[in-house]
Amino acid sequence: MELTRRGVLTGAAVGGGFVVAWMLLPRSYPNPLETQAEEYAFDAWIKIASDGVITVALPQLEMGQGVSTILPQIVAAELGADWRQIAVEPASVSALYANAVLAARWAPLWGGVMAGWADTPDAIMTQRFAGSTRFMATADGTSLEAFEQPCRMAAAAARGMLTQAAAERWNVSPEQCEAEQGFVVFEDQRLSFAELAAEAADQSPPDPPPLKTRPYAENPLAGEAEADTQYPRIDLPSKVDGTHLFAGDVRLPGMVYAAIRHGPLDKAELTDFNPLNARDIRGIVGAVEGNRWLAVAATNWWAADRAVEAMQPRFAVNFTVDSDDIAERMDQALKTDDAHIIAERGEGYNSGGNADLALGYEVEAGVHATLETSTATARYDGERLELWLASQAPEQARAAAAKAIGLKLQDVVLYPMPAGGSFDRRLEHDHAIEVALIARELRRPVQLIWSRYEELQQARPRAPAQMLLTAQIAKDGSGMIQGLKTRIATPPSNVEFGQRLFENKTSWAAINDSTGMADPLACEGAMPPYAIPNVTVQHVPVEIGLPCSRMRGNADAVTAFAIESFIDEVATRNDLEPLSFRISMLGQDARLVACMQSAARLAQWDGGRDQSGQGLACHRMGDAASGGRIACIADARAGEGGLQVQRLVAVVDIGRIVNLDIARQQIEGGLVFGLSQAMGASTRYRSGVPVAQQLADLNLPQLADCPEILVDFIASDAPAFDPGELGAVVAAPAIANAMFSATGTRLRRLPFLTEGL
Repeated sequence: MELTRRGVLTGAAVGGGFVVAWMLLPRSYPNPLETQAEEYAFDAWIKIASDGVITVALPQLEMGQGVSTILPQIVAAELGADWRQIAVEPASVSALYANAVLAARWAPLWGGVMAGWADTPDAIMTQRFAGSTRFMATADGTSLEAFEQPCRMAAAAARGMLTQAAAERWNVSPEQCEAEQGFVVFEDQRLSFAELAAEAADQSPPDPPPLKTRPYAENPLAGEAEADTQYPRIDLPSKVDGTHLFAGDVRLPGMVYAAIRHGPLDKAELTDFNPLNARDIRGIVGAVEGNRWLAVAATNWWAADRAVEAMQPRFAVNFTVDSDDIAERMDQALKTDDAHIIAERGEGYNSGGNADLALGYEVEAGVHATLETSTATARYDGERLELWLASQAPEQARAAAAKAIGLKLQDVVLYPMPAGGSFDRRLEHDHAIEVALIARELRRPVQLIWSRYEELQQARPRAPAQMLLTAQIAKDGSGMIQGLKTRIATPPSNVEFGQRLFENKTSWAAINDSTGMADPLACEGAMPPYAIPNVTVQHVPVEIGLPCSRMRGNADAVTAFAIESFIDEVATRNDLEPLSFRISMLGQDARLVACMQSAARLAQWDGGRDQSGQGLACHRMGDAASGGRIACIADARAGEGGLQVQRLVAVVDIGRIVNLDIARQQIEGGLVFGLSQAMGASTRYRSGVPVAQQLADLNLPQLADCPEILVDFIASDAPAFDPGELGAVVAAPAIANAMFSATGTRLRRLPFLTEGL
């Protein structure tokens, strides 16, 4: 069998047999798919039942991005199945589903000094790490890249086995048979997959699997066109009628509910509380003390929350975090020479204090503001712990819970639940540790739900940042940038996050151990797609005392804001039209040029002048060969209520489109997410406590604030790129440039309303 970059699985397994994983060396693992009577497993991905239901394993967290449709769709298309027969089953934690693509991207977070040996998915170190740690994390839009090929190979092998079984019945060659719409067909004869499942499971899988010539793809439609999708979302009906089960919907016999109060900072210590204050509240089951929190369980959550509030827990705090102090630290850091060079192009650029233009941009700490707060359910019988929660890194959450209560890893079972939004918040697993400890003390099933206040207080926000961009501009009046240095002062938040996730360190230990370290992931997107000959990207690590984490868009959302605002300012200062100025520097990226030209036509771009209120931004995520592109034109005004965005027009090139409907949803949702970053979705800190204490304090866009959105796609044969981050990255700079067009005021700080117009 040919070993390909993503060719991870092969072989078939029936009734809990073994599956071969071609990683470092061929190894056998127990098949994680459990079969019932009259149900047959094909590889670790597919089960076919005698009633015709085809179940596809889902090794990634569904958090609204549509992965519970995309991966089954790939299986259905390759298998030749009827979409109406497809069901989805959350996959058990297994090395068979390791996300080697994400492991390679995050090699700087776990690989240490050997990270350079693990920068590709098929590197030996990457494969060893991903398999040994059962790294099934869902993040960075890697689901399609990591799992499309294994899904296709499993489906192709199953299709080959089904056609072999049918061919034996008809005494013909398997090559004469076709699989379509859930049937194997030969001339006028046809047999359903259900009729063939038992016999097919006894066949030897074809080696190599007979993949179809081309992977499934859908053609883009015009931005305003509507069409029925061949593969509607599997999770949509249950989400519409309210039957879709999230973490907070779990119910167990004898279960109680827990509310919790944390100290204002992670290192705060619980010193005192008064249980007598809650003596008149009915339904209290018990209180559990953590080192830095107090939880109360009751027969309903409302009673538990009232009780923990009435007990008035007190905490000792050794230091505080203040946003003004954070800003001062970052400002001072920008002025020092203590910087790490993250990337360079050409000879690099250092103005030596003689830059033609130097401008600063600032981004406040951004909060995830998920609809569903941190929620987890646990059942512990003294020997075995069961967990029900939504986790983007299930094995790491499972290991942390096991360590917290002194269990072996094999004695902890995690049942994955979908997330009611995440934006990378569910990469953290504090609530898994807490619910495990509470269940151990109470010895009964318990569901822990954080209040909205606790969710905001314990937020691990996207790190704040200050950026200084300095440039050398051509003297011929063309405005062409000949040298650019982007200097980013921000905590090494990804290194810090990696130490929490992979080494299970406390937040303060992670901060201490990452202080002063270079963080390449904190500067993603800072190398511009423009043909600037000499570029330098520097990271200035800053210790701010505030635990930070990853968030949708990640560093690209920060760097795109600064770079696209800066490009617009260069155009303005040289009296150049922003669109043509950008195109003049993008001769080597025809795909991004096509996006901008199409967006200009769709939005009826007028040059962004004469207070038109139109602003343009573009961005490329990933490398030039396989990255995704987006161009966005915003129409915005400053009204009585502040920022008003009337329309967002985006044109996107994500290569091959697997599901056009979901791709459009992701871009539209990302644009609204980016709008929220422009308007709010952030908090300042005062004396260690977030100023924002409820959703209403975050100035999130409401339905009436959401603009008209038009999205168009460029037809492309390039590799498929996940669209989930692109809209979130490009909206804010487009709106900032539109606001300058409308008002003449340049906004260099996110969110905009923190400094007014």
